[in-house]
Amino acid sequence: MAFPSFSAPRPIWQPWGIAVDDLTVLLDRSAAGDQGAFAELYDAVAPLVFGVVKRVLRDRAQAEEVTQEVFVNMWRDCGRYDHERGSVRTWAATIAHRRAVDRVRSEQAHRNRQERDALGATVPTDGPEDLAVDRESRDRAAAALSLLTDVQREALELAYYGGLTHVEVASRQGVALGTAKTRIRDGLARLRAVLGEAT
Repeated sequence: MAFPSFSAPRPIWQPWGIAVDDLTVLLDRSAAGDQGAFAELYDAVAPLVFGVVKRVLRDRAQAEEVTQEVFVNMWRDCGRYDHERGSVRTWAATIAHRRAVDRVRSEQAHRNRQERDALGATVPTDGPEDLAVDRESRDRAAAALSLLTDVQREALELAYYGGLTHVEVASRQGVALGTAKTRIRDGLARLRAVLGEAT
């Protein structure tokens, strides 16, 4: 079924109160293709969705765009909603958070690619001596990484190669934020010490 087209832009920041049971009914009707019910559902949960997305993205224009993506996602998947796994509001907030995090990661990956491309365009071609030094540096770095504990190495790779925040590293490793920060800090300190000794 096609995503419903609203006759005018919906005010996604306007608060609206509808009972939890009513939201479930609206979602069930939406799953059956009732566009009017989905419009009511949109009005009811859009402030929540927009708030979740904006907290992650901080940019209003991007938050509005991602909010619309969330509702396209909800319209497409409303038939898959499981009443026993949480309320409609929780389901909507979960989708919103995932989409917002996906946007952050996509933007970061895009910036990383641009930085690599810019560096590649400005760095002159290396001669044989430079390549030998680069290879030696890479070998030293690999050897230093092998001296870290598995959890330290994973934390550093997630943070510096994966582009994850400390909060995301903690979530991925299933540990407290402070533990993730300690692993990253201690891993970096160990790398500096080993690489410093090798120079």
